[in-house]
Amino acid sequence: MTDAAAPSPSAQALSGIRVLDLSRVLAGPWATQALGDLGAEVIKIEKPGEGDDTRGWGPPWLADGEGNPTRESAYFLAANRNKRSVTIDMARPEGQALIHALARESDVLVENFKVGGLKRYGLDYDSLAALNPRLIYCSITGFGQDGPEAGRAGYDFMIQGMSGLMSVTGSPETEPQKVGVALVDILTGLNATIAILAALEQRHRSGRGQRIDIALFDVAVASLANQALNFLVGGTAPRRLGNAHPNIVPYQAFETADGHLILAVGNDAQFARFCRLADLAVLAQDARYATNRERVAHRDTLVPLIAEALKRQSTAEWLAMLDTAGIPAGPINTIAQAFAEPQALARGLAMNLPHPLGGTASGVRSPLRLADSPMDGATAPPLLGQHTDEVLATRLGLSPAEREALRASGII
Repeated sequence: MTDAAAPSPSAQALSGIRVLDLSRVLAGPWATQALGDLGAEVIKIEKPGEGDDTRGWGPPWLADGEGNPTRESAYFLAANRNKRSVTIDMARPEGQALIHALARESDVLVENFKVGGLKRYGLDYDSLAALNPRLIYCSITGFGQDGPEAGRAGYDFMIQGMSGLMSVTGSPETEPQKVGVALVDILTGLNATIAILAALEQRHRSGRGQRIDIALFDVAVASLANQALNFLVGGTAPRRLGNAHPNIVPYQAFETADGHLILAVGNDAQFARFCRLADLAVLAQDARYATNRERVAHRDTLVPLIAEALKRQSTAEWLAMLDTAGIPAGPINTIAQAFAEPQALARGLAMNLPHPLGGTASGVRSPLRLADSPMDGATAPPLLGQHTDEVLATRLGLSPAEREALRASGII
């Protein structure tokens, strides 16, 4: 657990770091899964008999070794590999004492309860920092620890709407759209991971842990990137453009003879090459279209000309020609087609992990690849309470009799 000794070059990057995971659903578990992928020991605390809400968010359900559906949902599997599940009732004083003992021996704690929600259990930052001053305590909430909305619960869909993200997602002719996955939760998990890693590095110098305050709303607004600056600099709120780009033209989806493709022209030289390829060379010489500044200003006349040209050949024919010419373009895949892409197969993005119920649990390989820190040996998401006895015995030294007494009283 100590960070004083440097790990060997072949060790996982976060070997020796222990994470106490009090989070549920997606944003927090996504952060702790990333830490687990990097080699941290992640102990997931769940309520006895119930566990993480997402365990019941199915179908689809994992099949056991004989092909029968289990009670393990695909949603839960998506965010909980490389963890150990320990069931403790934190509402009971005895359960709180167990979590206190684990917190004393941990480097990081991640929670996503409402502001102040853990104070009544003595599991708030001030209480645990008094027990372990080196503890890095990451709180994930909808709106942060202060401000007029701090006490409100926050959910991804709701935050996508409040942050402005939905106002720039979708076609101008349709209602505002959310992103097809809970992207704010995912981005919040990633930002939490970044903050935790920074706090661990700072602890090397200071010897002290600290509180981390991560809010879904903050993350969503910060992730508006160029669209946020388009407003702050330009003074006009961006509008929905469908698949078009507010700052680059042509940079959108187009119909072909047999489907669609994405054309992503990033500079004037690429535009000139595309025009030659599409028998539109005259456009590259036209003052209205020669530079990106002018193409953005005249998109309403340019885009229909490009759209008409791209309808002349199939998607496959265009993609082959565009690739040869060094013009960024790609297909619009289904998720099934994405996993069947040769690049996805070569990189091993889909993986199968042995599961304690028999058979294997599907997963998506972490995109983090560190040359000197192998990430092999991933473990499947745990069954509810799968590691309770192991963790309480090895980390807290509880005897079989002590564990049985706790189980009999419903504490674990």
